[in-house]
Amino acid sequence: MQQTNLKSTFLKRVLLTTSAFAILGSGAAMPKFISPIAAAAASAEAAVKTASSNLSLTQDGVTLKLGDVFYDGTRLSFSIEREGKNLPEQVISPYFPIDPKETNEKIKKRMVPEKDQKKGYLKTPEVLIDGNKLKSSHSMFGDKVTQKNTVEAEYNQLDALPDDFEMTIQVGVTRISKPFEFKVPVKKEGNMVSIKPNKTQKSGDFSYTVKQLDIASRTTRLVLDSEGQVPASSKQTGKYAPSMMYYDIVDDQGKTLQQQKVGFLNKKPRTKYHTDELYSAIGSKPQYVTIKPYTFTVDPSDWSIVGQGKGADGKFKTGDKTYIKELEMTIPVPAQ
Repeated sequence: MQQTNLKSTFLKRVLLTTSAFAILGSGAAMPKFISPIAAAAASAEAAVKTASSNLSLTQDGVTLKLGDVFYDGTRLSFSIEREGKNLPEQVISPYFPIDPKETNEKIKKRMVPEKDQKKGYLKTPEVLIDGNKLKSSHSMFGDKVTQKNTVEAEYNQLDALPDDFEMTIQVGVTRISKPFEFKVPVKKEGNMVSIKPNKTQKSGDFSYTVKQLDIASRTTRLVLDSEGQVPASSKQTGKYAPSMMYYDIVDDQGKTLQQQKVGFLNKKPRTKYHTDELYSAIGSKPQYVTIKPYTFTVDPSDWSIVGQGKGADGKFKTGDKTYIKELEMTIPVPAQ
């Protein structure tokens, strides 16, 4: 999924397995969240952290502490804790940079001059790897719900990084002129298995090709290309239609991995997609995994998902999945 900013989220609906994580680039506040992948990392009793965690810097009465630095080949992440007196309860800055061309009223209300902003909000971090700007097509920044006054940043779909590097993190704080700058050595944790099957599965006019499957200690990454008209079930004809294609990953014990985020646009699906998604860790050492493509049923009048919304039990429903059996693909996993 391509990186977006807060402006596009007014138009884009996102189906999340939990609450929302702020997309990096806006610097604006979003609801609290813990992703399935971050949750798995937080619950790992024997989680290995770099020796450089818990660095601390103080400026003008505000202290920032860097911790939870982690890199496994597919995901780079860290947390920042804020301390100080008379600071706003919210940690992430709600403000947007001033843009005279902006027309969205919700965004314009958050364009506040620096001198009028409240002191102590954290801005979106800038990250350098060995002195060069980090390239990541999917990055997120949000509250760490397991720790008060703490935010966490997560970078996925990374360009190739070395196993060892120096990471520089520059964090601006409102009403403090000089950014906080952390420099920390990072070493890749664990051994990532990268499989490039280049295998294609086809049904009717639709086909997809799995280009890459990365299995790391805390994440699983799936990269594929698809082409053609998505097949429709008997319930997805007439007044209804199928959505774009989505993909579950199931291990050889039948466990379905939890996808970090399932994005949805209220418009007719395209006939070509490049998919690059993250899932939870497989955990065990499977002999194979199965890719299980599925669609949601949508209403073409507004391209909304049928059955999505709050259910009778008060819980949010994402709609039913329609799996396409003939498109399932088994990928052998080499011994790790």
